Amino acid sequence: MLYDAYEVQRSLLAGASKLAGLGAGWLNNPANPFGYSAMGPLVAASLEVFAHAAAPRGKPEFAIGSVKIGRKQVCVDEQILLRKPFGQLKHFSRDGVDNGPSLLIVAPMSGHYATLLRGTVERLLPSFDVYITDWRDAKCVPLADGSFDLDDYVDYLMEFVEFIGERTGERPHLLAVCQPAVPAFAATALMNADKNPWRPKSLTMMGGPIDTREAPTAINTLATQRPFSWFEHNVIATVPMFYPGAGRKVYPGFLQLAGFMAMNLGDHLISHWEMFKHLVEGDDEHAAATQRFYDEYRSVCDMTAEFYLQTVDVVFQRHLLPKGQLEHRGRLVDPAAIRDTALLAIEGERDDISGIGQTKAALDIATKLPAKKKQYLLARDVGHYGIFNGRKWRDRIAPVVEKFIAAND
Repeated sequence: MLYDAYEVQRSLLAGASKLAGLGAGWLNNPANPFGYSAMGPLVAASLEVFAHAAAPRGKPEFAIGSVKIGRKQVCVDEQILLRKPFGQLKHFSRDGVDNGPSLLIVAPMSGHYATLLRGTVERLLPSFDVYITDWRDAKCVPLADGSFDLDDYVDYLMEFVEFIGERTGERPHLLAVCQPAVPAFAATALMNADKNPWRPKSLTMMGGPIDTREAPTAINTLATQRPFSWFEHNVIATVPMFYPGAGRKVYPGFLQLAGFMAMNLGDHLISHWEMFKHLVEGDDEHAAATQRFYDEYRSVCDMTAEFYLQTVDVVFQRHLLPKGQLEHRGRLVDPAAIRDTALLAIEGERDDISGIGQTKAALDIATKLPAKKKQYLLARDVGHYGIFNGRKWRDRIAPVVEKFIAAND
């Protein structure tokens, strides 16, 4: 019923958004005399803000047409190299450029699409041969394609790393943003234990929940204060019949988005108020910047119930990885097995999702890795989103990542 109720609301809001958009366009028409009245710009701006907030959204595109390398603008082509039921391996091919270490960016499977890391990809393209995990919306995966849990996530990462290694002839580097820090660390440990020839040369973890007992945030507290059964009964829904994944149990993206919005509701209200004022003043450039951010932020996807629930249990409630008790298909994941994959942990001083110390814990549990292969960065005055997007990411954090990978290539 939860998903059905949401779809009814979404359909109603889609129609209202369209009408509001038409109204704003009518008021902004130069031929409309009412648009020149004192109330015209206020009403038009109000309608436009509502139309943008209520509009339905699908999967965005990366749309990275080119990137500047040195003094030359180089065309970028997106290629899907490997397709699997719940995700695909995407490659950003730089026209005429084949130098630079191979880097697999592991996008979070946490309600947003991989395009949330568009800024991350753009900043790293000049220096690296970039790949990314492009996860599918679970409601679009038919039941016949089976299930997907945390073990499958680790399997996907190991397969992607091996594919890149075999394709390039070199061990690739790995960069995990937020949630995938745990499965990326597990995949790295397992490949090291097996002495896999394509094990990552380095693993960079950015704002990841390696040990959520360190400086717990509101999200961590929610996971520990409620029993596992609460999550099973209150946040899991069934995909409606008109989607390809009809009947699949999922954690809906709209619930994840609602949680994120509620955490910083005041900030979001201020952002929309500022957008309204820019529209009233005719400052379309600043208004468009806010609209672009929320176009991406509100584009959400579902994740499978088994993956979400296993993550809640293993990562946020029982903390199995830092305790040395995490298992992958019955096999113990030993952090001490990591002996030659360099580790970089990056945290944001103002991160309200992964607290300070949660990602750094990865360096402590890799007890057999030499200290010279461990590095830590605390990004001052940076929140969770700013770790991998925006000016501070581009100017202060990305250079550290580039130097770290170059030193361990």
